[in-house]
Amino acid sequence: MTKVLITRAFIEIDPAEFCEEFDVTLGVPDDYMDRAELFQHIRDASAVVARHDDHINREVMDAAPELKIISNYGAGYETVDVEAATEKGIWVTNTPDVLSEATADTTLMLLLAACRRMFEAESYVRSGEWKVYDPNLFHSTHPNGKLLGIIGMGRIGQAFARRARALGMQIIYHNRRRVADEIEQELGAKYLSLDELLSAADIISLHIPLTPETNYMIDKPQFARMKDGVIIINTARGQVIRETALVEALKSGKVLSAGLDVYENEPEVHPELLPMKNVTLLPHIGSATRETRAEMANLTLENIRLVLNGKRPKTPVNEV
Repeated sequence: MTKVLITRAFIEIDPAEFCEEFDVTLGVPDDYMDRAELFQHIRDASAVVARHDDHINREVMDAAPELKIISNYGAGYETVDVEAATEKGIWVTNTPDVLSEATADTTLMLLLAACRRMFEAESYVRSGEWKVYDPNLFHSTHPNGKLLGIIGMGRIGQAFARRARALGMQIIYHNRRRVADEIEQELGAKYLSLDELLSAADIISLHIPLTPETNYMIDKPQFARMKDGVIIINTARGQVIRETALVEALKSGKVLSAGLDVYENEPEVHPELLPMKNVTLLPHIGSATRETRAEMANLTLENIRLVLNGKRPKTPVNEV
């Protein structure tokens, strides 16, 4: 039987039917497969379901001469060497559409938490400090009427823009290329250059993939261009913001508050972010609903089925 490696077993679905079709090796569900195990099991595999920390690079592919598809569990695929895969005739796929709504929900949650000082207020209640109703407690800001700058107007950026519109926000955006006119009209969104967006926005939300071009896209010079008291939300990839620059901007008041689901060196979080009460920190849970993760798992397996049956995958990243 054709061999398939799933480096970390799914908890969202039961792949029993898939395991009857193929000779499947399953990693444990609660930890990543170490490199020695990965090399051991991928040697004669025709397909692999890769997770965020698996790092399927050229060395791994060289050790897997039968490999036909790297089915990435997630929308981001920066830990896969797509160029090497293409050279070797290996498909790379991801799960782009199925997590857009859940990630947009998480972004909205972080936006509201950052605007309304939710973390500070909740911590105040849990600490037992709240003794009497006080109308002067935790004055904050509301999103209605604010100018929201979305950097990256792909599927997730558009899903978030729809939610922000319902809050009465005005939308500006920057993208590698302008979206279609009908999408701009639907969202009431105005395209700006990156510098124009940074200077104008009250709130900035990042929805870009990690690439050589977007690595540290937001650094000290970009923070300097922003309004004083801007709010920053990041549910994209941690490395698109240089965290030392973000910490400096938070300390100075240039950034009023931030909501983060991803980090530059995750799972490590910059130590100066941890005690900041004006920062909401989540452990990379943007798409972590049972329904979304089940759809992601099913899509990774569907892409493998298609390729191993001689067909084109549903959501390819490359062309082979």
